[in-house]
Amino acid sequence: MVIRTLVFVAAGGASGAVARYLLSNAVHALVPMRFPLATLGVNLLGSLLIGILYVLIAERGVLHPEWRSVVMVGFLGAFTTFSTFSLEAVTLLEHGLGAQALAYIVASVVLCIGAAWAAILLTRLVWTV
Repeated sequence: MVIRTLVFVAAGGASGAVARYLLSNAVHALVPMRFPLATLGVNLLGSLLIGILYVLIAERGVLHPEWRSVVMVGFLGAFTTFSTFSLEAVTLLEHGLGAQALAYIVASVVLCIGAAWAAILLTRLVWTV
C-alpha cells in the first residue's frame, strides 16, 4: 500500500470524524431528545453521499479513483457510525424503550439503504456521461 494513499485516507477520516462530531452536537442542541436522531441523520446523509459518489467515481469516472480512498473510505467511513448506532439501540433497550429501539433499528436500516439506492439511481439519471 502506498504511503500517499494512507495519508489521503487519514485526512479524509479526520475530516469525517470532525464533521460528524460537529453535526451531531448541532442536532442535539437543536432537537434535544432521547431518540438518537443525530446518528440517524448522519448515517442517512452518509448513505446518500456514498450512493452519489459510487456512481461518480466507480461508474462514471468523473472523479479520479484516488478520491474513493479520501472520500468514501476516509471521510464517510469516519462520518457514518455503525458502532454508535449499535450502542444507542442497546441503550434504548436497556432503558425499557423497546418500541423506540425497534423504530430506530428499522428506520436506520431501511432509510439508509433506501437513501443509498435512491442516490445511486438518481445520480445515474442525472449524470449521463
